[in-house]
This record gives sequence, structure tokens and C-alpha cells, in this order.
Amino acid sequence: MTLLRTLLLFSSAAWLRAQAPPAQPAPAAKPTVTQSVENPTPKAAPVVPPDRVVVAVGDVTITAAQFDQIIDALPEQYRSAARGSGRKQLADNIVRIEVLAQEGKRRKLNESSLYRTQSLFQDANILANMTYEELGKSAKFDEADVRKYYEAHKAEFEQVHARHILIRMQGSAVPIRPGQKDLTEAEALAKAQDLRKRIQAGEEFAGLARQESDDTGSGANGGDLGFFRHGQMVPTFEQAAFALQPGDLSEPVKSQFGYHLIKVEAKESKGFDEVRPELERRMRPEQAQKTAEELQKKTQVVLDPDFFGLAKQ
Repeated sequence: MTLLRTLLLFSSAAWLRAQAPPAQPAPAAKPTVTQSVENPTPKAAPVVPPDRVVVAVGDVTITAAQFDQIIDALPEQYRSAARGSGRKQLADNIVRIEVLAQEGKRRKLNESSLYRTQSLFQDANILANMTYEELGKSAKFDEADVRKYYEAHKAEFEQVHARHILIRMQGSAVPIRPGQKDLTEAEALAKAQDLRKRIQAGEEFAGLARQESDDTGSGANGGDLGFFRHGQMVPTFEQAAFALQPGDLSEPVKSQFGYHLIKVEAKESKGFDEVRPELERRMRPEQAQKTAEELQKKTQVVLDPDFFGLAKQ
């Protein structure tokens, strides 16, 4: 993350986050041994009219619409929880801030030089954040630029449908199946190589996966992992799977779980027109950053060389 983007995130909402850690999501369902864990979808929060007052602290009120605007100011990774399981926690933080702020006014701290200085910067920071978002939203892209971005990130829109057979080895986090030996790495490799020969000789991959795979989750389905994208599997497994063509059978592939035999059933790649909205969404923050840097270059900026330890011009 660039320095500018980091500074823009330190809005009043960032101070809210500092009051207490975000609510932790419930554990995801156990994935197959090759998969990365993904967060579950949070439970939807109740819907109320936007003009209903949902928080009142003294004579300060916040409507449902204003509460949603506060959530919108949070970094993206916090918004989902704040709209669901973390909604009450966010409200508690808002109440805490308002109580202290009202006490600060009674003590006339808002009349101090310190308050005026920090408030001046905070207001500018919020406006800068809004401007940064607007720069991204209003960005226009030539088709040539979008196509260039697509070609540079084309692999991210590929997916593979594969099956696998896992032969675990000593040290693997995968539990030993009942009645099975705790194989050394060399023994696991030898078994995977033997299974590969049997498949090449005509035995059905799915049938062997049901009998021999130590990944019991996918093994029960003939080793079927369905479709997966880049970043969803452990690195060595992913690299091997995406290098194969439909119908290909891999050599034994080592991971922290053991040795895998991988058979690719199908490969798909989304075309430019299908993913163009996603491409432009990804490009908007980059364009906002570029525009912000151009604006800074055009603006006269003076830093005191003595205060900042700079060489005098």
C-alpha cells in the first residue's frame, strides 16, 4: 500500500477501529487438504428505514443511513463484519466516542489550539479520502488500456477442474487412515509412482482415488475437486494443475501434505468482454493513485529544510 493511500485511511473511522478489535468471523467449513481457507458469508443484518434513528447519545442522533455511511468509510475488509455480526460493536464504539466528545465540549477542550489543529487535519483527511474515491469512480479507460491490463492479468481469470489422489507421508497434517501405515517420504513417493503406472495401464483414476487417497474428503468423490482458481490451492499443487492440459496426468507432486497425482478434467479462461467490468474495478484505485500523484506534482509545496533536515536549495 502506498504512503498516500495509507494516510487516506486514517479518517475518523480509523479511530473507531482502534477502540476494540473487529469481531472474528465464525470458522469456515473444513476445506479439502489442498485448499486455502476462505471466510464464510456473514449473516445479513435487519433492514430498517434509512431515516430511522438507530443511535442516540445525549442530543446527538445517527440514522440508519448515516450509520451505513460510517461503515462505508471503513476499509473494505471491515465493512462486511460491521454490516453483520460486528454492527453492535461498531455502535458501541460510536457511543463511546460521542460520550467522550460531549464531555470534551463541557470541558471546553474543543476551544484549545490542539483541538483546532487536529480537527483541521482530520477534516482535510476525510475530504482527501472522499476525493480519492471519486477520482477512481470517475476514471475513464480506453479499451486498449483495459485490454493491456487483461493480458497482464489473464492467468487470474483461469480456472481448472481437476481430480487428485493424495498419498500422505510422515509429518503431514492429514490424519492416517485406519489400518494404514505412516509412510516415509520415500515410501509415499514410491506408492504414488506405482499408482500412476496403474492409471496409465488403464485403471480408473476415480476408483483408485476412492480406494487409495488419504484426502478422504475428495477421495469419496473420486478425487474430484471441482473447479478452482489461482490462489485457492497450495502453491506446488496449483502450479502443477494449471500447467496440465485436459486429460493429462501429473507426475507425483509434493506438498506439505504428501504426494499428489493430479488429473485435469477441464480448463476455462474467461474472455475479455466477460471480465471487463472486473478489470475496470481493479484499475480504478491505480488510476486514482496516478491522478493524485499528478495533482501533487502540479501543486506548490514547501517544506522547511531546517525542520525536516533537508538540504537547502
